[in-house]
Amino acid sequence: MKKTTKVIRIIFGLMMTILGLNGFFQFMPSPEPTAGMGAYLGALAATGYMFPMISLVEFISGILVLINKYTPLALLVVFTVLINAFLAHIFLDPSTIGMAALAVVLNVTLLVGYKDKYLKLISNGESL
Repeated sequence: MKKTTKVIRIIFGLMMTILGLNGFFQFMPSPEPTAGMGAYLGALAATGYMFPMISLVEFISGILVLINKYTPLALLVVFTVLINAFLAHIFLDPSTIGMAALAVVLNVTLLVGYKDKYLKLISNGESL
């Protein structure tokens, strides 16, 4: 299981790092959004800060996962971004859910792989 977790960690870390960089440099094309997804993305873009913040969270989390520093924290932080992307695709544009679904599956797999770290947080405080 350790080797599997390491391989998934590296794949996921690369994925988040590349997606984060793409948010800043736009080197990968995006599919044409549906009307609902276009309105949602337009609203996020209109804030002026959401896309840079999302890209920064993805990039920093990806780097932390790749170098295996603060990995449990990085997985939790980026999960909030991924679950929102996944839900947006489910409700607004299910035909383009592939990358979001893959990212959520990899993230959840790693969260389960690091479950011993999270169990300490929800214990009754004896191990803290």
